[in-house]
Amino acid sequence: MLGLGCLNFNRLSHFHSPPSLQPSRSDLLKVASRRFALAINKTQSPLTKTQSPPTLSVIQDIDNPASVKRQLAQLFDVSLKKTVPDEEDVVPLVDACTAKTGGVKFGDYQCNNAMGIWSKVKGKETGFRGPPSIGQAIINNLPPSEMIDSCSLAGPGFVNVVLSKNWIAQGVQRMLIDGIDMWAPRLPIGRAMVDFSSPNIAKEMHVGHLRSTIIGETLVRMLEFTRVKHITRRNHLGDWGTQFGMLITYLFEKSPNQEDISEAAIGDLQAFYKASKLRFDDDPEFKLRAQQAVVLLQSGDTRYLKAWKQICDVSRAEFDKVYQRLGVQLEEMGESFYNPYIPGVIEKLDKLGLIEESDGARVIYVEGVNIPLIAVKRDGGYNYFTTDLASLWYRLNEEKLEWIVYVTDIGQQQHFDMLFKAFRRAGWLPRNENAYPKVTHIGFGLVLGDDGKRFRSRSSEVVRLVDLLDEAKRRCKIALLERETTNDWSEEEIEKTSEAIGYGAVKYADLKINRLTNYTFNFDQMLSDKGNTAVYLLYAHARICSIIRKSGKDIEEVKKNGFIVLDHEDERLLGLHLLQFPEVFEEACSNLLPSVLCDYLYTLAEIFSKKFYSNCQVVGSPEESSRLLLCEATAIVMRKCFYLLGIEPVYKL
Repeated sequence: MLGLGCLNFNRLSHFHSPPSLQPSRSDLLKVASRRFALAINKTQSPLTKTQSPPTLSVIQDIDNPASVKRQLAQLFDVSLKKTVPDEEDVVPLVDACTAKTGGVKFGDYQCNNAMGIWSKVKGKETGFRGPPSIGQAIINNLPPSEMIDSCSLAGPGFVNVVLSKNWIAQGVQRMLIDGIDMWAPRLPIGRAMVDFSSPNIAKEMHVGHLRSTIIGETLVRMLEFTRVKHITRRNHLGDWGTQFGMLITYLFEKSPNQEDISEAAIGDLQAFYKASKLRFDDDPEFKLRAQQAVVLLQSGDTRYLKAWKQICDVSRAEFDKVYQRLGVQLEEMGESFYNPYIPGVIEKLDKLGLIEESDGARVIYVEGVNIPLIAVKRDGGYNYFTTDLASLWYRLNEEKLEWIVYVTDIGQQQHFDMLFKAFRRAGWLPRNENAYPKVTHIGFGLVLGDDGKRFRSRSSEVVRLVDLLDEAKRRCKIALLERETTNDWSEEEIEKTSEAIGYGAVKYADLKINRLTNYTFNFDQMLSDKGNTAVYLLYAHARICSIIRKSGKDIEEVKKNGFIVLDHEDERLLGLHLLQFPEVFEEACSNLLPSVLCDYLYTLAEIFSKKFYSNCQVVGSPEESSRLLLCEATAIVMRKCFYLLGIEPVYKL
């Protein structure tokens, strides 16, 4: 019997020491910043171009002092309290209004509170005659700040803000000196887990597993950047179930002497699985023996357990080939691990009154769903949901996780929604979905072929991921060898660069798409050096590194002795975009949407290449030191984005 105690949902238990009774000025600013963060989830500036379908914020308690948007929000919070002191819960609505590469005519940011305030105070004795007069009052009540160069009024009370170019320059320079980690926001989470990849033993990993692996690894890296103290990459392998009776029975037919069983006996996993499934479907006698094998395996028969382990080992070796190419290391804890915990979890749920009988099965009903969850099948066996009940219980009670993120295809959304509701009904998760400990399902769409159907080979077989990744590398290698600049490269340089670009291209093609949508897998598009591709971005980074090398300057010495000056409009545009990295990362992290980060990275490369580099000579110019620092800052931010996306940067081409 498992010791299934109640979880403690007291948030104070997360503090290491009692909070101060007297809030400091910085505490008050944090409160204002949090209020602003909640507000921006509900409101979109009319000048901001929507990047993706609207989503609810997954994270709402990020501390992000480096965000320009939040710093402005703190100033406007002071102004709003002076402007309408009698109105409660007025939060600053501030958003960036900088276009992707061309800038905006009247400002860098905009405060859009005036119209909302007017709807509240209209008819009251306030002295305001409409939104424009409120907007002007907001400007007049702004406290002095070195970050603002000027403010102006537009339309029905919109307050446009132009940032000081000196303040922008100083912010970028501080990052160069102190490191980009100074721009990292903070999450108040000690222990988190991202459950991703999760292939099934004896089956080939398909493109769905590729999406889960790529997206999951990126989400882990994003959370690591927010200084989550302990985060686990969990691989929930499908290593248990009735299919193993079929597989083991077929294996014993091929190799009656178990001592002779080897990787060669199993051979190609996909062919092995299909052959055993064919026997299971067509041969009643084989099907009976397979069902008996399941009983023997689950009862712990040594011979069957050994065969099960051999099949699992062959599968792991195949999975590892994919993980090595993707640069991913996961901690495995398959379905079989949770088997001993299932009876205790079911018993506890039964005592809580959640288990009901239905047509011989034991089920759980949850709010808002007509069909029940089957906890125990009619024959007394367990299923996928039963294992998820036990694994989630284990993660909350034994591993003491505060946040668990599941990354699977969007088709499993209802499954996880019902699982989480069952735990809330049991009192094992808080009713408030934003309270800790919490669980989140991150869904993603399908990978399609050029025909608009699920991506498969021409023979309608599932495409082996190793072959797919190797094909991307092969094509990149051919393209590299055609470049005259690589004639003196070593074979090792060619191989490493081909891998970096090929594997990076596959990852980026997936991550740049809003994860909730389907995307079409197309080698020609993802390996193009034009447009929003990893190849274009890696080439842009290599170009920046080349500029710095050609200068002959020690960039570390330039950092110590040089200063950034943003006199040219394209220098300022680049500096501002660099300084906006913290707030863009916060947006990506709040919704767990890597595509937001990709969009920022592509825009950065475009601003550098088509604006700054085209119009601002670097090497040999009077502004060389300043512009070299801008090159270095751009390269640093690009490398951080590459790392977060799991892409290896390229330094020369």
